[in-house]
Parts: sequence; structure tokens; C-alpha cells
Amino acid sequence: MGNIVNALKTGRVMVSDGAWGTFLFSKGMSAGECPDAWSVERFDDVAGIARSYSEAGADMVETNSFGASRFKLAHYGLEDRVSEINEAAARASRKGAGDKYVIASIGPTGKMLVMSKDVTKEDFYDAFKEQAIALEKGGADAVCIETMNDIDEAVCAIRAAKENTELEIISTFTFDRNSRGEFWTMMGLPPAKAARESLAAGADIVGTNCGNGMERMIEIVREMKEACPDAFILVHANAGLPENIDGVDVFPETPEMMAAYVPELIGAGANIIGGCCGTTPAHIAAIKRAVEVHSDGIAW
Repeated sequence: MGNIVNALKTGRVMVSDGAWGTFLFSKGMSAGECPDAWSVERFDDVAGIARSYSEAGADMVETNSFGASRFKLAHYGLEDRVSEINEAAARASRKGAGDKYVIASIGPTGKMLVMSKDVTKEDFYDAFKEQAIALEKGGADAVCIETMNDIDEAVCAIRAAKENTELEIISTFTFDRNSRGEFWTMMGLPPAKAARESLAAGADIVGTNCGNGMERMIEIVREMKEACPDAFILVHANAGLPENIDGVDVFPETPEMMAAYVPELIGAGANIIGGCCGTTPAHIAAIKRAVEVHSDGIAW
């Protein structure tokens, strides 16, 4: 299979997958259980999630490894099983995705350099290196370093993957809108700077995930594109902003509502569109149809 960047260079708009957490709970995962360990203990169930998104039309599927760094796994006493769990996560998605791309998920460690005396950039680098090598061994095509807030942590992850694997590198951040209408990460990083510094560190694709629905993602993509006109940009949007109903967070946007924003999102500069919290295979199927309609030049 050719790489993702080469596919994007043809002008193709690609579709990614949707949320994983809801799927895991629907298959019986309990609160407080380690989601990443399911890649070993419930391999077929994890592969089934990947298959569901592949069958919905996703061109690429993530892995069940978002929290599979040694830092996060230590909360469950599993820090000695990093390689096993990440390799299994990649193998599960590879089995379920078939001939689609596997973009392996690497999330933040939960540690902050500016607030911690017991973690260094070298510690970050080593932890991300361990993850990336195992994910590549399991069959991943790329790593998706996602939900980042701190550019230093993201750069450590990008460098670790770039210097120790042949994987393509996607780097995405989560932004919140402030009272002035500007988008920033929790650590005060705006979209333009996140994109520029990720690309400078060696990322092949940049973007944004979580925290916002499709409508707000349009503004974030536009800001990244204006700062980095040649960049390829990925979006994993939530199904709208959550609403608390009877103590439960519910994501309100239907598949059709999310799909309606696809033309404007592409117009802003998005090259890969998928989902995050609240999205399902039905959302991804609707996004796929909207991308195909747009690519065919048919009015939406």
C-alpha cells in the first residue's frame, strides 16, 4: 500500500474513523478497567471495532493504544507490558481494517514538564519511542499523536517516532475557544503555532481532534491552513458539544448534521475527516458519502 501523504498529494480527501471508547463499553468494558489491555485480553472485540469503521467507509482506522504509554499503563500496574499491548493493538486494527491504513493512536502521558520535577523530555522521548516501535511491529502504517496540549510533549513524540520508525507521523491538538473567540490548547498554544512547530519537528500531517464539533473545527483548520498553506490537515471532530442529560453526557449531532459541514471543512483546507467523541460507524458512513459527493463535484 502506498503511503498516506502520497495519496493526499493526488488531491484525494480521505475519511478516518470515529470514537472507540463507546464501542469498548458497549462490548462490556467496566469503568476503571484499562481500555488498552483489551487489545490483548479481548483481541477479537478490538479487531471488530476496527472492522466496523472499515466497513463504514473509513480509509484509515486507529488503534486501541491511546493510553498505552508506560506512564498511563502504570496506573494499572501494566507498565512492563507496553510493547505487548501496543503491538497487539496494531495487530488488532490491522486484522479488522483489512486493506485500509492503520494510524496508531498515541495520546498524552498525563505528565506536564512545566509542573513536574520527576519527568524530563528524555523520559517522554523514551516512552514514546517504546510505543512507536511496538506499534510499527504490529503493522501500523502511521502514528496519530493526538489530543495534545503541550508542544514540547508533542515534539518529543514526533521525534521519537521519526527517529526510530518508518511510520508516517500525524500530530493533532485539542483546542478550546476562549471568551474572545480565539482557539487555544489548555497550555496556551494556538492552532497556527501548533501546526508550524509540529511540521518543523518532522510531522507529515497536522490537525485537530476532540473538544469541538464540526462547525468549530472549520475555524481551526482555516487558521492552520493560513499559517501552513502546504500542510495536509486531519480533523477528528466530536459529534457536537456534549449536553448533560440526566447526568450523562450526550453528543447531539446526528450523522447527517456532521456530514452537512463536510464541504465547508474541505473548503477550509481539511484533507482527512473523521470523528472523535460521540461518533459511530453511522457518522463515518455519512461523512464518507458527503466526501464522495463533494469529490464528484455534485452540489451537496
